[in-house]
Amino acid sequence: MPPAFVHRITKYDPADRDEHGSYRGAEDTVSDHGPVEAAYLEAIAAFAEAAGIDRLEIREPTVAGFVHFGAQRAAEGHGLGELFPADLSGYHDGAKVSLAVALELIRIMLREQGAWCRLEAEDVLTVHVGWDQYVYVGSDQPCTDAVARTRELGLFPEPLAASPYAAEPEISEVADENFWVSVRNELAARQGLLLEEIHIVNATRWHRLTTENLNAVRAGLGPRALLSVWPDLQPDVAAVLTALPPEWHIEFVWEAQDGTIRGVALAETEYQDLAALVANARAARALPLCLDERHPLLHAVLPDSDGVLRARW
Repeated sequence: MPPAFVHRITKYDPADRDEHGSYRGAEDTVSDHGPVEAAYLEAIAAFAEAAGIDRLEIREPTVAGFVHFGAQRAAEGHGLGELFPADLSGYHDGAKVSLAVALELIRIMLREQGAWCRLEAEDVLTVHVGWDQYVYVGSDQPCTDAVARTRELGLFPEPLAASPYAAEPEISEVADENFWVSVRNELAARQGLLLEEIHIVNATRWHRLTTENLNAVRAGLGPRALLSVWPDLQPDVAAVLTALPPEWHIEFVWEAQDGTIRGVALAETEYQDLAALVANARAARALPLCLDERHPLLHAVLPDSDGVLRARW
């Protein structure tokens, strides 16, 4: 159930909005990295305290990708280096973090450092960070003390019917045992496959599947990952490069000499640089970036260990 009480929290005085609700005042649209930012975090902490919440769940985690729309430059490591290991283990859909870590994630989002996620405590509390220092807090109760504290901090809590960043779940296929039977059947017919694993949005991992390594690859997949199965990489890399479409954005995937598999998104104007980048590749494949053109052999989402699909891809 969506939260019954939603507030938009900003540093923008409603008196400085025009008839369309657009802010026309002098406040900057980026974080001050100082007292105003601290006020946002204290306000959110007040809502968590009012709701009796000391842990929040990460949902739909994202890192900066091919295009970064923030007003600020994305930070190295997406700003997550102080919170998670370099491989970002622990930063995944469904991971539960302390309120202190959740507040640091909110700080990263306010600074537009590259990471973004929804933060939730079931139907009790939700926190969404939007563009231009807009924060949306939803709760199952009015949290009148937290609203008052937010005003004391110099911020403006405005009631809304819903957050514009509320999740809109889509129906996904489940990567259950029937899915893996289909993978094995494709492997038997093709001798090899390419598996695209998206465990964090914009943090894709690639795997070349064989009948021998399938179980090992499967065991190492990230929680709630979105999986797409493609035909295997092609050994004639020169032929793949020659066949690239003349006017198209593509994702180029290749296997380096050391066996690592990488992917890069690029436009046709970057093809010449690509040839140099993959000069010693063992195998490669070009995939369309346009969703209407992407048609994997199989496509599904990993359920939790109890078999229930909770990811909202």
